[in-house]
Amino acid sequence: MNASYRPGRALRLAVATLIVLVIAAAVVLLGPLEAHAVVDPTPPVDPLAPGGDGLNIEINGPNGAPSSAIVTLVGITLLSVAPALLLMMTSFTKIFVVLAMVRNALGLPSIPPNQVLAGLALFLSLFIMAPVIGDINELAVQPYLDGTMTVTQAIDAASAPLRVFMLANTREEDLALLTRVSGAENPDSPDDVPMLTLIPSFMISELRAAFIIGFVIFVPFLVIDLVVSSALMSMGMMMLPPVMISLPFKILLFVLVDGWALVITSLVSSYQGGG
Repeated sequence: MNASYRPGRALRLAVATLIVLVIAAAVVLLGPLEAHAVVDPTPPVDPLAPGGDGLNIEINGPNGAPSSAIVTLVGITLLSVAPALLLMMTSFTKIFVVLAMVRNALGLPSIPPNQVLAGLALFLSLFIMAPVIGDINELAVQPYLDGTMTVTQAIDAASAPLRVFMLANTREEDLALLTRVSGAENPDSPDDVPMLTLIPSFMISELRAAFIIGFVIFVPFLVIDLVVSSALMSMGMMMLPPVMISLPFKILLFVLVDGWALVITSLVSSYQGGG
């Protein structure tokens, strides 16, 4: 009796387990269908009419001042064009050329090195251009950062002090030369000269003044070279390079007359409208 009872009981347990599994599977499969059935679909929305002003990009902050991202972008742009502005619109080129001529006149082709001359020329340019930089900061940079000026207005305001400085240090002959070359009409006044004509005219005037100063610097050192060469020729020392004898005398003369101070004083005093 026990042997026949166990197979029947096991069969009933298997059937009951199968029924439970089928019911659970039906609940799992039918549950999402019922859940989706109770959610109503979203009704369609009419398309919006396009705006008449097109795409607008707001570059200013809530108070009207430019955002920090725009200020950073403008700063990076200025840094990328800073070498060109430094060479073309400041006193850097003239100062560097004169200092290089002083070095060549002494007979020292690599002393001081170019890095030293460039650094000295840079800081002398900042010293000379300090009033101009202060005017640019007061008239253009600060109003733009405060939100009272647009970019175009700030550029126009910043160019005014530079125009005054360049016009004060540019010869009229150079302005006339570039005006004739460009085929433009003669301006009624210096204020009517366009920047595309003023900038190369300023550069030509700067190079001319630098070569004049360099010629004046070369003359005393040339006299020393001639005296030393004549002395060596008279003594029959033709195999001895005159530079070896004249170099110490040129350095001594340059130190005794305080040459660097004279050169820098001449450079700074040669500018009008700057420092």
